[in-house]
Amino acid sequence: MQVLIVDHLSMRILSSCCKMSDIMAEGVTIVEDINKRREPISSLEAIYLISPIEKVSQFGLSSMTSKKQLSLTKRLTSSSLTEVNVAFLPYESQVFSLDNRSSFRTFYSPHHAGDKNRVMEVMAEQIATLCDTLKEYPAIRYRSGPEENAAFAEMGADKARSQLLIVDRGYDPISPILHELTFQAMVYDLLEINQDIYKMVSDLLRKFCESKRMCTEKANIKDLSQMLKKMPQYQKELSLYSTHLHLADACMKKFKQSLDKLCEVEQVRKADFICNASLTNPLPCSAIINAMKSIVPVLLNTDIEPYDKIRIILLYIFHKKKGIGEENLTKLIQHANVQQDSNIITNLQNLGCPIISGGANAGKTLPDRKITESTYQLSRWIPTLKEVMENAIEDKLDKKLWPFISDPAPVPTTQTAVSARFGHWHKNKTSTEYRSGPRLIVFVIGGVAHSEMRAAYEVSRATDGKWEVLIGSSHILTPTDFLDDLKSLDQPAQ
Repeated sequence: MQVLIVDHLSMRILSSCCKMSDIMAEGVTIVEDINKRREPISSLEAIYLISPIEKVSQFGLSSMTSKKQLSLTKRLTSSSLTEVNVAFLPYESQVFSLDNRSSFRTFYSPHHAGDKNRVMEVMAEQIATLCDTLKEYPAIRYRSGPEENAAFAEMGADKARSQLLIVDRGYDPISPILHELTFQAMVYDLLEINQDIYKMVSDLLRKFCESKRMCTEKANIKDLSQMLKKMPQYQKELSLYSTHLHLADACMKKFKQSLDKLCEVEQVRKADFICNASLTNPLPCSAIINAMKSIVPVLLNTDIEPYDKIRIILLYIFHKKKGIGEENLTKLIQHANVQQDSNIITNLQNLGCPIISGGANAGKTLPDRKITESTYQLSRWIPTLKEVMENAIEDKLDKKLWPFISDPAPVPTTQTAVSARFGHWHKNKTSTEYRSGPRLIVFVIGGVAHSEMRAAYEVSRATDGKWEVLIGSSHILTPTDFLDDLKSLDQPAQ
């Protein structure tokens, strides 16, 4: 029997890969956090799964309290230590995260510029472990423009011959703020999801019990669980109760409150931004008489959340492509009554986006986009990265705009691994579980949106299995997270 001692990152990696039952099947009975005080368990053998950083290592040494144990650490042989070359979270089958949300401030805040190289070095190491896990060693390329993209790509080249398409968050600031009306994106945008956990489980159980005429006025969640155990006639029904239906219902209630009108205004602004003749029933640009008139009622509506108003203002600014006048911006902020959060809007300039005409980033414009031909009226926006993925696969990306750091290196196809999420994590892979086709790995500096994650799956399916597109970032973005990240750019370094 063994005890497994972990730090924050290794626990996050384990949790994203396997269940506690999988760990117990390997003889581990207890999992302990190295950062917390704990009682010594001298009867069990300890396995330390920790990050190779000084702070964590010091915690590890301090946990070995006896002189005998400390003397043993001086005679550790290479056989006592194993390097697990994994420093990323397999979030989904084609999505990964470096679990480093604070890196957004490091990359884009002028107050944290001194930490940029150090953080890029750490993240480059993490991405190198991803490439090593996948056994991928082809070319690295990046979007030209922001100097961080090139520097990050160079660091990646030093770590491994990784296949990377590196793009900064400022390349497409629209996708993280637009209301995405697919199920997963709506759940994370509209409902309070914390670390992939929905907070309303206890309320759901109470409502279920109330529907069965149970007395639950003073019952807590433990009492409810005991009640359900005593009622086998309801267990089957409860097991069939779909959490997803509840989530969908909660999303629809939010949507009908005010979001439908909000989305209509958003899509009009985006249709104007990307207006072309590709739609079967296009929205004519001539019908969009005055953008300001369409958004002012939304900004004056007290039922709409401040962050939603800020999202509308930002979409209006992006619709103008080259920013708006400072006086117009002040009026919009006053109409929306979001003065205390107005720095969110101006801080987007740190991402290279034109916000105030004639100000920072003057002359820059966002890339042109097309709208989809076969989708819902309120969901016509395609993430800019989707077209980049398609062009990369078809070898149509402009090499001046997307230069290479190094040429692709040949890799034996039998060594290429499948995506990182798998069920039986402790079993050896068979030959049929290895992928032989090429991969495109996209890394977004500053967070990846759910619509961009969806695009990776769609582009992969469109190739009929010839390509697999993986996408990842320092963290997974929700619209609220993105606006919070932007707001934090004013915070001085501590």
